[in-house]
Amino acid sequence: MKLYYSPGSCSQAVHIVLRETGLDAELIRVDPRKHLIEDGRDFYDVAALGYVPLLELDDGSLMHEGPVIAQYLADQRPGSGLAPANGTMARYRLQEWLNFLSSEIHKGFIPLLYAAAAGKYVDTARPKLKSRFEWIDRQLSGKRYLIGEAFTVADAYLFALTGWGKAAWIKSVYHADIDLTSLDNLRAWYDRVRARPHVQQVLAAEGLNG
Repeated sequence: MKLYYSPGSCSQAVHIVLRETGLDAELIRVDPRKHLIEDGRDFYDVAALGYVPLLELDDGSLMHEGPVIAQYLADQRPGSGLAPANGTMARYRLQEWLNFLSSEIHKGFIPLLYAAAAGKYVDTARPKLKSRFEWIDRQLSGKRYLIGEAFTVADAYLFALTGWGKAAWIKSVYHADIDLTSLDNLRAWYDRVRARPHVQQVLAAEGLNG
C-alpha cells in the first residue's frame, strides 16, 4: 500500500491509524500548495481530486476520503480496537462521530483557513465552529476518548482537526483563527492522545513534535 499525505493536514488522522494498526505502507509526501509529490510528479496525475489522504492499494486501486480509509485500515486489524465490529451499535456510534467531524468540524474550518477568500462569512463560521468544539468538550467530560475508554479512528480524526485551532498546547503547521484554550476537557483529551507512542511517531515523522 501507499499513503499519500501532507504534514499537519487531515491526512494526519490516517497516518496515525496506519501506525496504530502496524500495517505496512509506503508514505509519500505531497506538497498541498504546489500539488507536487516529493519525487516531482504532479499529484493530479495520481489523484484527480488533488487532495490527501489517498490510499493506493496493492492492486493499484485508489481509496479516497479519510474516514473511509481509516475504517478500512482498522478493519484489516480488528484486534487493534480502532473500530468496533461492523453491524454493532458501537460501530454506528463511531460512524456518527466520523460524519459529525467531517461535516461540522472539518468543513467548518475551511472558511477560517481561507479567510481572505471567505470574506465576511468568517464572522458567521467562527462562532458556529467554536460552538461545535464546545459541544465536543462537553461530550468528553468523564471520558478518556470520544466513544469511551477505547481510542478509535474518530479520535485520530479529531486530533488532526484540533491541530488547526489556536492554543498554547497545539503544535501544527495550520492555524485557523479560533481559540480553543478554554476547553479543558478537550485539552486533557488532546494531551492524552498526543502522548500515545504511535501519535508521537507520526508527529516526529511530520516534523510537528518540537
